Amino acid sequence: MVVTHSIAAERLTLEEFLQLPETKPAREYIDGKIVQKPMPQGEHSRIQSRLCTEVNKVGESQKLALALTEIRCTFGQRSVVPDLAVFAWERIPQTETGRLANKFTIAPDWTIEILSPDQSTTKVIDNILFCLQQGTKLGWLIDSEEESVMIFKPNCLPEIKSGEEMLPAIACLADWQLSSREIFAWLMF
Repeated sequence: MVVTHSIAAERLTLEEFLQLPETKPAREYIDGKIVQKPMPQGEHSRIQSRLCTEVNKVGESQKLALALTEIRCTFGQRSVVPDLAVFAWERIPQTETGRLANKFTIAPDWTIEILSPDQSTTKVIDNILFCLQQGTKLGWLIDSEEESVMIFKPNCLPEIKSGEEMLPAIACLADWQLSSREIFAWLMF
């Protein structure tokens, strides 16, 4: 059974939503509604933390890209919290002093969502598609139940990758290699 937690926004504006206190798990503002993300469980948490580490091993060390978990991104009249948001190095939001910004008001270059057991696949895909419409270059939807990764690119039909198939990365990380099988192997002990 898929459970969706949506809170009526009674004409709540995006600006009013952003004034609300943050919650754990995060809430998103989508089409005038507040949507509660599900609490991550074991598989979700493991994939999320390990994938962030793997992207940053190459991206951050070479100043190519930065992966962040659960960062609020507010753009295009939505406020979403991707499981992982990856930004090309030159697009990382910064303060005037060069520190990492606290508020991200741009779409990530790469958005990654990890499907939770009771999460609506349609709503997650809708968020990925919205990001692509706002300038995101790549979206992944990781489904541990199916052991597959659905790939989204602008103006292309989605692809499903599994097994040893290599997964695409954003252009600045083109040399970085990872297969679906490697992602799901992280769940084995």
